[in-house]
Amino acid sequence: MDFEKKPMLDPRGAVPGGTVNPIRRSAAPDHEPDRLVSAGRLEDEDVLELKLRPRRLSEFVGQTKAKEQLKIALEAARSRGEALDHVLLFGPPGLGKTTLATIIANELEVGFQQTSGPALQVQGDMAAILTNLKHRQVLFLDEIHRLQPVMEEKLYTALEDYQLDIMIGTGPSARTHVMRIDPFTFVAATTRPGLLSSPLRSRFGILLRLEFYTDDELRWVVERSAEVLNVPIDRDGAAEIAMRSRGTPRIANRLLRRVRDYAEVRASGKIDRPTAVAALEMLEVDAHGFDELDRRLLRTIIEKYDGGPVGLNTLAAALAEEQDALEEVYEPFLIQIGFLDRTPRGRVATRLAYQHLGIEMPRKPTLFG
Repeated sequence: MDFEKKPMLDPRGAVPGGTVNPIRRSAAPDHEPDRLVSAGRLEDEDVLELKLRPRRLSEFVGQTKAKEQLKIALEAARSRGEALDHVLLFGPPGLGKTTLATIIANELEVGFQQTSGPALQVQGDMAAILTNLKHRQVLFLDEIHRLQPVMEEKLYTALEDYQLDIMIGTGPSARTHVMRIDPFTFVAATTRPGLLSSPLRSRFGILLRLEFYTDDELRWVVERSAEVLNVPIDRDGAAEIAMRSRGTPRIANRLLRRVRDYAEVRASGKIDRPTAVAALEMLEVDAHGFDELDRRLLRTIIEKYDGGPVGLNTLAAALAEEQDALEEVYEPFLIQIGFLDRTPRGRVATRLAYQHLGIEMPRKPTLFG
């Protein structure tokens, strides 16, 4: 499994406090704007996502390779009556990491507890969570790349030997007490696997990478969500929403809600292709799922820097955006579908970007002029 090698970063935006379910609702950089096509979870989406979330592996659409590996591991763990091996879920936000974590608990018919890296600030928090876990229970930790190093070290013996080393006292009289923990399944999620240390990664027996969804898979997601929400929709209308959802179920469900509102106010209430197209054009989401910020990024590279290459620092300054936002929020999807290239010299707009913006691509000089 290949990971990008980067130095460990200190967690940001920490949330002090409790131990049960204290989760920071952002899988992307802290400064990500509330864009309609953002893959990060927005403030008002918690209840809706819970309603639309599939509960069983058979209901989960897409991620065929990850599902097959997980299905075999789940069946083996159930047949042996043991806790499932620890699972690391990684990939872009909005693809179903939290959903898969809850499905694991449902399939094993065990308890589920959820927290996040930024929420754990005191060593006692980690100890309290681990010592209260029941036999074979699932503990889900989101944004594990933002877990403090001291907390990470506490996890090592818990994950490998199911025991917790607790320091009692301070100074020369301090002593270590070893506390046994019931076998449990640790499921961690991250959008930046390169920030995890090698000792931590080695504790996971199952590593699952989640990929962007195909348009056909997203159409199934839209149709299922529309059925749950009692929204009348035809196949073409669902396909149009899917095509503009940037390969991400979370965005597909968000666009479905907005198109539903448009259909109820400006149309007959049913979502067909013309209604979906009209609604999404009004929302300035184009056929590739780009919004104005995506188009501005590509246009800046093309018009100000002759298509590139342009360095990340320069591009961030030109757009008045943070470098992390460009690298973690804007660029991944543009690179995935071939509109942007990362080169050693900087970012380069591709022929597809020129064609999409209706700009003629300059001819490269040849040996013959």
